[in-house]
Amino acid sequence: MQSWHFASDDYPSTLRETAWRAAIERAGLSTEIGPDELRAYSHHRLSPLGGSFSVVAARSQRFHSLGQGDGAMLVVLHLEGKGLLNNDQQAHALAVGDFAIFPEGVDFDLVCDGPFRQVWLRLPSVAFSRRMLPPQAFRVRPIAGDSGLGHVLSQLLRSVSDSLQELDDDELSAIEIAISDLIVATFNRQGDGGTSSNQATILHRICQFIETRLGDTNLSLAEVARAQRVSPRYLQKLFESADGNFTRYIRERRLERCRAELAKSDDDATSVSSIAFRWGFTDAAHFSRVFRDKYGMSPRDYRLNIRKIESSAAEALHRGRPPRASESSKAEAPPLVASDGSVAVEAGSQTHYIPANAKTVHWGYFSQNLAPVAVVNSGDTVTVETLTQHASDDLEKMVVGDPGAESVFRWTKDDKAVDRRGAGPMDASIYGRGAGEGFGVHIMTGPIAVMGAMPGDVVEIGIRDILPRRSANPDFAGRCFGSNAAAWWGLHYQELMTEPKQREVVTIYECMLDAAPPFAKALYSFRWTPQTDPFGRVHPTIDYPGIPVDHATIDKVHGILDGVTIPLRPHFGVIGCAPREAGLIDSVPPAYFGGNLDNWRMAKGAKVFLPVSVPGALISVGDPHATQGDSELNGTAIECSLTGVFDIVLHKKARLGGSPLADLAYPLIETETEWILFGFSHPDYLAELGAKAQSAVYRSSSLDLAMKDAFRKVRRFLMVTRGLSEDEAITLISVAVDFGVSQVVDGNWAVHAILPKSLFGPG
Repeated sequence: MQSWHFASDDYPSTLRETAWRAAIERAGLSTEIGPDELRAYSHHRLSPLGGSFSVVAARSQRFHSLGQGDGAMLVVLHLEGKGLLNNDQQAHALAVGDFAIFPEGVDFDLVCDGPFRQVWLRLPSVAFSRRMLPPQAFRVRPIAGDSGLGHVLSQLLRSVSDSLQELDDDELSAIEIAISDLIVATFNRQGDGGTSSNQATILHRICQFIETRLGDTNLSLAEVARAQRVSPRYLQKLFESADGNFTRYIRERRLERCRAELAKSDDDATSVSSIAFRWGFTDAAHFSRVFRDKYGMSPRDYRLNIRKIESSAAEALHRGRPPRASESSKAEAPPLVASDGSVAVEAGSQTHYIPANAKTVHWGYFSQNLAPVAVVNSGDTVTVETLTQHASDDLEKMVVGDPGAESVFRWTKDDKAVDRRGAGPMDASIYGRGAGEGFGVHIMTGPIAVMGAMPGDVVEIGIRDILPRRSANPDFAGRCFGSNAAAWWGLHYQELMTEPKQREVVTIYECMLDAAPPFAKALYSFRWTPQTDPFGRVHPTIDYPGIPVDHATIDKVHGILDGVTIPLRPHFGVIGCAPREAGLIDSVPPAYFGGNLDNWRMAKGAKVFLPVSVPGALISVGDPHATQGDSELNGTAIECSLTGVFDIVLHKKARLGGSPLADLAYPLIETETEWILFGFSHPDYLAELGAKAQSAVYRSSSLDLAMKDAFRKVRRFLMVTRGLSEDEAITLISVAVDFGVSQVVDGNWAVHAILPKSLFGPG
């Protein structure tokens, strides 16, 4: 398998454009870069037949053919953004799902204004050598992707873009052949009376025949083959050539017809089973099962939910987004300032205190639309209380008697104090977990706006001190507790040896703060049992943050880890700025903006540097940990509420040249002796993976990708900040830089690189 990745952040600014042009040339293209700062990503695969597949995400580009003219065809599917195709003095706007075909060597001009995402194919001339192409095939042709063969080809190309990293060479070859056939069929059908007997034309004719007979319960491979005068074996191979099979195609088409009818408000009088029988299903239970597998819910639930989801899209978008300042309870309170009531001054010297309560936290997401709970100047000091989302594992020890924690965790049968948990829809009936159906889990205090911070700047968060949040319950006054959950998202979960092999175990620890040195010891553990939340929903697993554990339903195991003491390394798992992307951004996967870095080196005395992506930076802090090992293997650290004292410093872009912060576009930690850089499986997954990034990132992370990104980050750092050549940087990395696994549980896996300052002498 030959493949190449490109990410603009991997390169020093002086080399970035040249590297991008070379990456685009692999797709058979040349480019003009727009006025926006270059931010681009691509994944390029060479097929065994000599073609290539490229997924491209960037901003403001103008593409042209390289003009080689060797008989190859270029194909582009427009996945996201705005595209305008100019050819033969005509302009064609490309909608999402449309595609265009360019014979290589024929001039074209494709303008993408703003952020966009596309998949490009270069199909070699050998792919068409045995096919008769009509004359119109040798000019640029835009094709709508919403009907007929255009829809078939559009969906196939979209599937390729989603699976490009997972497909092996044999699979890629089969897809390349199928796409070539479909392109020929597309040209022939749009030609001047031309005909074709190739496989794609036959397959299209067969699909049309099937579509008219989907309701026939006797529809079978043999019947279709007989009606179309082909052998059953040949028919099956036709579907296999399009990356499918006959039986699955029939089922998928029937499911789509049923889904469409269930969504019709004027068909509510028809029972679910009647709709299933109408479209060829003969077993209602089987239909319900395959429908749930396909769409994630039963047909009945789908019918109940789809109307409000689809008919009130605007309302849903509003519900899934933090309220604007005029609507937010946070905005009604004045910004927190110094204890004497004075306002912040331009040259920062003030102190601020932000308590953790229902008005100062947001749960499970980042967003540039959140109103700040404090506005600070560069040089100010901010004390920030943070709460762990796992405090509800033992409410008596970690919540009861604590007004701030009680206000956040308040959840009765009638309402919740903090409703948004996760980055998903607010309607809890969709998945049955609770409001905010996304994966985000962290309670974060903030955001904190920094006066004068603008995109391109760097904000420094110096960690002056980390203080424990002691229990306020009189029964445990002054003591400090935390929780570790060996959960279903941990790396261990599929590797268990003893029964029951799929189990979640919570361990409650006490942090012995007054010992020298401080340590944690295990108090007890329990296996997670189905918990019923105050709204009456049952949670068989730890699938929703903040579920109060009813201790009457669990069996506690005492005396565990007897004699084992665990050194404390208090730190914050989450320190991040608001991402530049709109909407709610899941708090779990880290990325260029920081976020859930889960590295114990973000501790007292360290400085965290983050690129600013939105005005004000909007810093949030949370996911406090008493201690954690590299990898956070079982899913969590010892999650323990903490308070941090931070010094906030703004570094303006114009003054970064020649400093270690020059050209910074990723999280960076500085300690007294080291620089720590982070590599991620997908360093900017929100741009790289497109509209479905917040779910796709959980499926595509690997340590291989994270390690490569960590290497690229260190190489760039050494070349930009130390003036090393690439060869000098590479040899130094291999002999002097330590790499470690930050975490393998946060959707976007991370590897950190530790660069000793001593390599460069004093100062």
